[in-house]
Amino acid sequence: MVKHNRKKLGNLLIDAGIISREQLEQALQLQKNTGKKVGEILVEQGLVQEKEIVEVLEFQLGIPHMDLDKHFIDPDISNLISEDLARRHLLIPVKVKEGRLVIAMADPLNIFAIDDVKIATGMDVEVVIATSKDILSAIDQYYGKKNVEQAIEEFKKEFDFDNITEVDEKTLSEINNAPVVKLVNSIIRQAIRSKASDIHIEPFEHHVRVRFRIDGELQEIMSPAKSTHAAIVTRIKIMGKMDIAEKRVPQDGRYEAVIDGKEVDLRISSLPTVYGEKTVIRILQRDSTMLTRKQLGFTQHNMKKLDDIIKSPNGIILVTGPTGSGKSTTLYALLRELNTPNKNLITVEDPVEYRIEGINQVPVNNKAGMTFASALRSILRQDPDIIMIGEIRDTETAEIAVRASITGHLVLSTMHTNDTASTVSRLIDMGIEPYLVSSSVVGIIAQRLVKRICEGCKTDYKPTPEEKEMLGLDKDITLHKGAGCSACGGTGYKGRIAVHEIMTITKELRALINKGASVDEIREAAEKQGMLTLQENCRQLIVDGISTIEEMLRVAYSID
Repeated sequence: MVKHNRKKLGNLLIDAGIISREQLEQALQLQKNTGKKVGEILVEQGLVQEKEIVEVLEFQLGIPHMDLDKHFIDPDISNLISEDLARRHLLIPVKVKEGRLVIAMADPLNIFAIDDVKIATGMDVEVVIATSKDILSAIDQYYGKKNVEQAIEEFKKEFDFDNITEVDEKTLSEINNAPVVKLVNSIIRQAIRSKASDIHIEPFEHHVRVRFRIDGELQEIMSPAKSTHAAIVTRIKIMGKMDIAEKRVPQDGRYEAVIDGKEVDLRISSLPTVYGEKTVIRILQRDSTMLTRKQLGFTQHNMKKLDDIIKSPNGIILVTGPTGSGKSTTLYALLRELNTPNKNLITVEDPVEYRIEGINQVPVNNKAGMTFASALRSILRQDPDIIMIGEIRDTETAEIAVRASITGHLVLSTMHTNDTASTVSRLIDMGIEPYLVSSSVVGIIAQRLVKRICEGCKTDYKPTPEEKEMLGLDKDITLHKGAGCSACGGTGYKGRIAVHEIMTITKELRALINKGASVDEIREAAEKQGMLTLQENCRQLIVDGISTIEEMLRVAYSID
């Protein structure tokens, strides 16, 4: 370990000219009242940035800085100390080097923390500096899975569910107080910290597979023993107020929770399979859809087209794409723009995903006969200005939406179609007359989500002749891809961005729809009028170094 003169952080920052003596005195006074660390208080007060603290410590004490996002930590190394010790002192073990344990610390001057690690591990300690944000992120990543595995082991020691076929009240009471509660909570918490959209718990003959959908792709997280499956499913069903005795038919449930200070809605679905019930939990974080158009990935070109569409006083605006392409998020962004005190906004949703102040949101209840169509009929008697229908699924809903739009209402909805032009064809297939489609629809937004290249491991490369041809390039440029690092789980991607194709229904397009033009004819005419296709939108993201050719091939590539 690097030797130093035990000089305190505040004095080092004064010596570096970053803070004044008075500012340090104020921070020390606050420390007496709050018990927080001086560095933490100075950062909260905006007097210093965490990066500056790291630089000062590195320069003044000769302690090296480590960027944890770019450094792989062996999960076995994190087992050397407990999560409680890591969180209490804001540190994480990184590697063993020549018999010494290297630990990353936010406060390398904390000799008590270093002594605690020495006692816990029986090893000499070498310190590197990392930001508290990076350390907390690493703790979440490397201890999350460990917590779940520990909960599984505790659970297996206490309960044997191999031979349970029915769950009586005594068993139910035991389950509620068992480590299975801790296990399920750990799985959900880890999913939320990993920014997963879904949790899949799948039974097979000899094991159970737990997978998270992260950035649109499923990743296997763990594989607990088959003996844990019955209790896991029972616990999840209890959370979702589902029938735990019924295992032969699919069920749906819902659970609201506050996890890590965030309000979370969990939508639960169970499905009988040959080896037991498969359970999927959809995670909806209420603050995650509060995005602006720019955050959603709308380009300046598409932003202007969207402005023209939403200014319409009446008509239908459709957002289309496959399941999980962010259609609801875009609809909510548009609704928040249209939500003004002089407008009456009513939505019909199945289910209501996010609650927005000032909008009347109506949940569909098929069991009670409250369908999209029946709800729409009642809504039209509620003097609405703007109506949002969660999804146009059938002819009856489509007909009422058309009727509402041509009688002076602005209707927003979603459909499952591949692109803008095929949406017109789909409406006609549903039985809506072409002249009604052309006179009611004012704009269609087709959307997909593509993965962003991870900024932590982004690398340059020269495209092959085939890739240049695919992108329509006639000159050499530099493209980018992710090499894979601990921050992105080795995938090379982190986060997603939407790509759009916006078709405004102009006079020329109305004429084409009325005469029964093909999908290709409608698309060609829209492109001549300035519509950028999903593929062109993807191509621009690749050239700008935001996404990759693989992502374009996955979501938007077409053979002309």
